[in-house]
Amino acid sequence: MSIATAAPGLTAGTWNIDPAHSEVTFTIRHLMSKVRGSFTEFSGAIQIAEELAQSTATAEIKVASLDTRNADRDAHVRTADVLDVENHPTFTFTTHGVRAEGGDHYLDGELAIKGIARPVTLEVEFNGVGEDPWGGTRAGFSATTTINRKDWGIEFNVPLKGDKALLGDKVDIQLEIQAVRA
Repeated sequence: MSIATAAPGLTAGTWNIDPAHSEVTFTIRHLMSKVRGSFTEFSGAIQIAEELAQSTATAEIKVASLDTRNADRDAHVRTADVLDVENHPTFTFTTHGVRAEGGDHYLDGELAIKGIARPVTLEVEFNGVGEDPWGGTRAGFSATTTINRKDWGIEFNVPLKGDKALLGDKVDIQLEIQAVRA
């Protein structure tokens, strides 16, 4: 499928992620509800090819930029108990390809957390292309996936009464990406 058919207005070339206008967020069950968090420092680029399947993307997330709006919790999550920021300061994502199924688009890639790389598929929504007030061209994308934190060696938990645990294993990841044409 050509890029013109899949994403009208998107042109082949390099599109750099604009972290000031993008978000990397996650949700995980904590006790009886869910906690949301984000990473505030990240970078990446999207290489759009004429044939959509040949497009690629790379991203790097600074793990120390974790923010769940609770400084004590954030400090603990950064320790070796959970994410081990001292020994693993970044997460990386590299794509293997883009594919379309029906009207949906998927980005297949590899997510590396704590030195462990595993395959991940993001469901991607193209939000359009437009000119910005500074003379640039921007494209917007939304993407989601769900991972099991234990697949990346994140085992920390506290047992609770009734065969429950402090943290769920499932982590929902949400991306809102605005990229600028290089």
